[in-house]
Parts: sequence; structure tokens; C-alpha cells
Amino acid sequence: MWAGSCPSGRAGGPSTVEEPVAVSTSSPPHAEGHLGHVVFISAAAAMGGFLFGYDSAVINGAVTGIQKHFGVGNGETAFVVAIALLGSAAGAVVAGRLADHLGRVRTMLLAATLFAISGVGSMFPPSIQVLAVWRVVGGVAIGIASVIAPTYIAEVSPTAYRGRLASFQQLAIVLGITVSQLANYALNQAAGGESTNHLAGIQAWQWMLGVETVPALVYGLMALAIPESPRFLIADNREQQARKVLTEVEGADIDLDSRVAEIRSVLHSSRKPRMKDLFGGRFGLLPIVWVGIGASVFQQFVGINVIFYYSSFLWQSVGINESNSLLISLSTSIVNVVGTVLAMTLVDRIGRKPLALAGSAGMALSLGTAAWAFSFREGTGDTATLADSYATVALVAAHVFVFCFAFSWGVVVWVLLGEMFPNAIRALALSVAASAQWIANWAITVSFPDLADWNLSATYVIYAVFALLSIPFVAFCIKETKGKALEEMG
Repeated sequence: MWAGSCPSGRAGGPSTVEEPVAVSTSSPPHAEGHLGHVVFISAAAAMGGFLFGYDSAVINGAVTGIQKHFGVGNGETAFVVAIALLGSAAGAVVAGRLADHLGRVRTMLLAATLFAISGVGSMFPPSIQVLAVWRVVGGVAIGIASVIAPTYIAEVSPTAYRGRLASFQQLAIVLGITVSQLANYALNQAAGGESTNHLAGIQAWQWMLGVETVPALVYGLMALAIPESPRFLIADNREQQARKVLTEVEGADIDLDSRVAEIRSVLHSSRKPRMKDLFGGRFGLLPIVWVGIGASVFQQFVGINVIFYYSSFLWQSVGINESNSLLISLSTSIVNVVGTVLAMTLVDRIGRKPLALAGSAGMALSLGTAAWAFSFREGTGDTATLADSYATVALVAAHVFVFCFAFSWGVVVWVLLGEMFPNAIRALALSVAASAQWIANWAITVSFPDLADWNLSATYVIYAVFALLSIPFVAFCIKETKGKALEEMG
């Protein structure tokens, strides 16, 4: 984000799960009769993406309350916001092994449990340090969800619908972001416009963090209602159960013997790539791996997560009150959803590169405009102000920036990462590229408060420069993958 996003339009961290098996080239006609069931189980798995988005962005509304309650400055606040990303990286790294050992569904249940525990713990932290610990727990859950949900969806989806069903994850993430901002705004309004005011004896910012427990419980209940992945069941020598699931998702008329044999054959022949397989280029890693890392870093260095983690803080830093700043955060989240839906409809029609290039140009222009408007900010800290005309320009520019990111880099980068690498190294190369994204995300998140205190306008100039540099990067380094089979990547 998270806003950033995993392959085929999903967001998240590195995956160590082996690439899902494509065991047929097309879905049989009778598969359509089972599509409703597959949609349900895909949506249930995508609840992990919803929680991913919710947990990542909910801190935005609580930042001011946390600062006031614990009496901490921007440095400590940035640490608490960013520490979850390190937990996310750790969760994503272990998710693959957990999924192979426990199964996909049990791993989802583990993520749901961690989300719920993090929500309750974050709601009642005795200190800023303890809050950071609970944020790490939530981050681990984010990392697990970012890997397990899209993996599961790919493994249970008929081939003809795999791309569209996989996009549920990205849509769930942006919906999670939007709902978190809606909840933040509603709770802040109920508390009289101040997140340190009390509701039923508990401060509003605490409710903001604790409400996450509700969708976490829903996620857990939905995970209990879906079947285990047939690929895991076959790997675990539970063939009869695998046959039942295959029949449920693809119909009773399929040749079960052939399907099971095909899956088992691929499982036996697959070899996990080793790190040394990624080396061999002039600068150490293979050129295609550097391209993947570059795409991940550019996606974060344009500053998108500043909007979703700090927009409340950002708008208050130019004189907008807390209540209105949360309303602005909600509106940008809605724009994010609209842009994501647009990307989902266009990415297979006009291609990855055209969308990325259009988004880069739009982001550079809107970020530059925001930087210009912020240059007229007067004062610092709580006394900062921005004249109405410049504030309006900054607000419009921020919304245009979010829209340009959402219809392009928010989805396109993860589609590319899922397609651009050769089959032999895809899982590991994607893991390395996504790890770079977590690190870049952390760097932007932890640095923004201090950069904003130094010079808010210059900070946005930096983000605009990265957006501008992404144009030649896409033009000369990215190859179009639209319409190409995965076997053509090399």
C-alpha cells in the first residue's frame, strides 16, 4: 500500500510459496456453474486483503491521538507507524513455510487470530513502546495475509477466471483502507472532533485501533467455511479430500484422475529456486531482477503511503482541523477505490506499460503542483497555516495523485512482478523484489514526519522527482507482458 499491493494486482510482501500450479489451459464449460462457489471462497480468502488494508491505514486517524495521549513527537510517532512494516516483512517471509506445513486455511486462521490480538492490544497500550509491539504483531498478520490469500485464490480458481478472481485481493485492500478511514471519521465525529475525547470511557483513537477485531473475527469465521487448497491436500497425501474440492470448484464432469495426476506430477518435478539462481548480471543480480526491484522501489518512493498513513497529520500541518483532515482521508480512499477498479478493467485491454506511463506523468504533475502549493505554508507545527486558495490546490492535487497511482502503479507493478520473471526463478525473484518494496515503504514511512518538519514543499518535490524518473524507467526497462504466456518470459 500497500497501497501498495501482490501478483496479478495484489498487494503485499515477499512470497516464499511455490508458484501456483496451472493444471489446465482452459476451464471446461461446466465450471461456470460452480463459479458462484469459487467467487465465495475467493472473497472469503480476500478478507485477509481487507484486513491488510484496514490495519495498514487505520493508524492514520489515530496518529494525533497517540501523540497527545503519550506526549511524543514526530520521531516516536513515525517509529510506531513504520514498525508494522518490519513485522509485515517477517510475516511474509514465514508465510510460505507456514502454508506448506499447516495448510492454507489454518494459516488464514492464524493471520485472523494475530489481527484480532493486535487490535485488542493496540486498543489498550500502557505505553508507546507496548503499542509498537502490538503494531508489529499486526504487521506479521499483514505479511501472512499478503501471501496466503492470493496463493489460495490462484490454487482454487478455474484458469479462465484466475486473473479476475485474483484481483479480489487488491480490491479488498483498497476497500479495507476506505473502511478504516470511514471508521476513523465516524469515531472522531462521535467524540466531538477530537480523537483524545472519550466514547464509553475509552478515547476515540483507541476505538479506531480496536475496531479491527470485528473484521478479524469475520475473517476467521469465513476461513472456517472454505475448503483447503486441493494442491496442499495432494501434497499432504489427502487425495480423497482433494478430489472432493476439485469437484466443488470445477464440476463433477472433470477427469479427476488426470487432474490429480497432473498436480502430483508438477509437485514432484518442481524445484525451489536458490538465491544463486538470481545472480549472473553485470551488477551482481540478473537484469530482470534489478528491473523488478526498481519497479517496487519506484512504487513506494513516489510517496503514496504518506497519503494513507499520514494524511491526517499532513493536512493538520497546514492548518486544517482534525475532523476535516479525517474527512479528506476518507475522500482520498474513495478515489483510490475508483482508480483501482479502473485499472482492473484496463490492464488487460491497453497493456501494462501505457497505464504505468500515464500514471507516472499524472503523478509527477500532481506532486509538483502539491509541492508548489505547500511552499506557501506559513508557520510550523500546530500554528502552521495555508491560505484557502493554496489549500484547495493542494487538496485537488493530492486527490489527482492518488487517482493516478491507483489506476496505474498501484495495480500494474504487481501484475508485472507476477508475469515478468522466468518460470524457473519467478517465486524467488518476486520475493526479492517485494522485499525491496517493504524496505522502501518503511524508509518513506519513517522519514516523512522529519522531512515534513524540515520542508514540506521540498519533500513533495522529492516525491515528484521520483515520479518523473519512473517515466524513462518504464519506457526503457519494462517490457510489455500483455497477452504473453508465462513460458515466454525469459
